[in-house]
Amino acid sequence: MTYCLGILLPSGLVMASDSRSNAGIDQVARVRKLELITIPGDRVIAILSAGNLATTQSVVTTLREEAGSGDLTHDVFAARTMFDVANIVGQKLREVIARDGRFVEPYGDPSGNFLVGGQIAGEAPRLFQIYSAGNFIEASDRSCFLQIGETKYGKPILDRALGPASKLDEAAKLALLSFDATIRSNLSVGLPIDILRYEADSFSVSNFATLEDQNPYWTDLRGTYAEGLSSLVERLPTPPAWER
Repeated sequence: MTYCLGILLPSGLVMASDSRSNAGIDQVARVRKLELITIPGDRVIAILSAGNLATTQSVVTTLREEAGSGDLTHDVFAARTMFDVANIVGQKLREVIARDGRFVEPYGDPSGNFLVGGQIAGEAPRLFQIYSAGNFIEASDRSCFLQIGETKYGKPILDRALGPASKLDEAAKLALLSFDATIRSNLSVGLPIDILRYEADSFSVSNFATLEDQNPYWTDLRGTYAEGLSSLVERLPTPPAWER
């Protein structure tokens, strides 16, 4: 299992993923699930993946190898919009599953899912969720975050505190707290966390970090949040004595 999150705001994007892959309780590995494909000054594309690891790695590797080929149906460097990039990723996912799926199915689920976010010069940042069928949906100001993988534990804090008016740094904090909640409740999601804070129109991925367990900011964020939550619960009104 995995957890990947994308947040779309007028000020930019937050894209984050965990790094745990497991095929059983004794087959646990750390795998990068956030890939960046960029052209300085022209485009930043972040691809986050969940599902069958062989399927998703095949898709991402092929996209990298075909970047710069000039083929409008396969080349993310030639795509005119992020919508075109989402179409390319969805089509490549269909091709990989059509090629390998029948061989994988006797042993497990061959499907994969992706979050694709970024910006191409001439348009605002955009964010898409791509399903195993290759079709996709797009985030909007009414639904400004998308998740794949183990989503349920990290969703409540986003529903409560994240909105289209949130600042980029605030969204990054909420994203990490969403991962904290998920890691605490599900052993199949684990560190390190890869996180990108992309500022609109910067076309830069310099604000990218990989957070390990002993990262000072990660430790401080978790501790401060836990202390603050405990303090808040203490200040809440005590339930009255209800009579039957």
